[in-house]
Amino acid sequence: MSQAGERIGAIRVLVVDDERPTRLLMEKELPRAGYLVTSAESGEEALEHLRTRDFDVVLLDLKMPGMGGMEALRRIRDSGASAEVVVLTGHPDVESAIQAMKLGSYDYLTKPFKLSELEEVLRRAAERRHLRQENTALRRMVTQREPAPVIIGQGPAITALFETVRRISPSDANVLIQGESGTGKGLVAKAIHAASLRAAGPFLVINCSGFQDQLLESELFGHEKGSFTGATAAKQGLFEVAEGGTLLLDEVGEMSPAMQSKLLQMLDTRELRRVGGTRVHRVDVRVIAATNKDLAQEVGARRFREDLYYRLNVVNVILPSLRERKEDIPLLVEHFLQRFRVTGQRARTIAPDALRLLVDYPWPGNVRELANTIERLMILVQGDVIGLEDLPSNIRSASGPAGGPASLAEMERLHLTRVLAETGGRKMKAARLLGIDPKTLNSKIKRYNIPL
Repeated sequence: MSQAGERIGAIRVLVVDDERPTRLLMEKELPRAGYLVTSAESGEEALEHLRTRDFDVVLLDLKMPGMGGMEALRRIRDSGASAEVVVLTGHPDVESAIQAMKLGSYDYLTKPFKLSELEEVLRRAAERRHLRQENTALRRMVTQREPAPVIIGQGPAITALFETVRRISPSDANVLIQGESGTGKGLVAKAIHAASLRAAGPFLVINCSGFQDQLLESELFGHEKGSFTGATAAKQGLFEVAEGGTLLLDEVGEMSPAMQSKLLQMLDTRELRRVGGTRVHRVDVRVIAATNKDLAQEVGARRFREDLYYRLNVVNVILPSLRERKEDIPLLVEHFLQRFRVTGQRARTIAPDALRLLVDYPWPGNVRELANTIERLMILVQGDVIGLEDLPSNIRSASGPAGGPASLAEMERLHLTRVLAETGGRKMKAARLLGIDPKTLNSKIKRYNIPL
């Protein structure tokens, strides 16, 4: 095979024919149309090629000495090879055509044939294989898809992040995203994919901490039928399913040394073998890795391979914590108030003093913790305004001197603020609700410097 055979994306054809002139013709003419051609002169040789390499289409002659084309077709299908098969014969008959179709051949051509006709059949067969792979990818994406908010923020830290995403997205370089749990590493990875040249391809995610080694290897690289207990059928791994797209390796720092070694080999060669298999599958996938660990420290502690770290860390993105971008918290709160509003539920607002407390809170769980907090408040709070006393105790106790209880005066100020917020700043209505004279309310508003 020529060096052009290493091109990713070209249609790979295995020509199986015992007649040397036919093989030479295919080797000469098909590459001119952009096909990558490998030849075999027998069914046995064809199966050997298919055991070690991946093809899009097999062009298979029916009449061959030794193993005939029909038996070769049967064994190709039993082997789990994903290539489409186009059958060739110089002695056409209806019975053999029907049998070939029943065994799973894509089409049936008779010799002699026009080269243009053959090229068209090969192209359609390759497109059908690609469509089957896309359908597999879509099924995997549907099982993983979760409703995810857009990245919210206007402050300098998040603006710098947007610019980084804009600059690195068109590249195919591997990306390492680092940040505390809950900072939105998955959202940033998805944003990179959406702005890349691979946006039309799959975007798949796997959490590397959620699987033992054998299962993680099977998820990433796939497995062949019978390769381990429970492997009742061959299965493509995520690297194959994500062909032409992006694969996010979340919590990559949790990988064992053995899996790190296998991942490094795949990234170096862009080739893989399924668990229990010998066939080489070449893949075209952009890899984004994410971790809440400091991988440089992990390398220093010999818990993470240095060579893999540099392979993944071609482009580095460090996400700011929520406490480093407090100016975005009001925007995030408003976003989550809308996002978690149930159909038919009245719109909710948050009292100014409660919002100040949310801004001051350190948010160890970052945006994820803020989202969970607002969702819980939307479920539990009865009124239209979420007040300070509605906030969880851990957030209220985190404010104030030494975390002590608020004074009576502070409690009165907070209560007045909430009632005024509920009435939209209408003092007469607020005074009625409070059971006090409007003049008294005005006096207290001035005393506590309550904004209206």
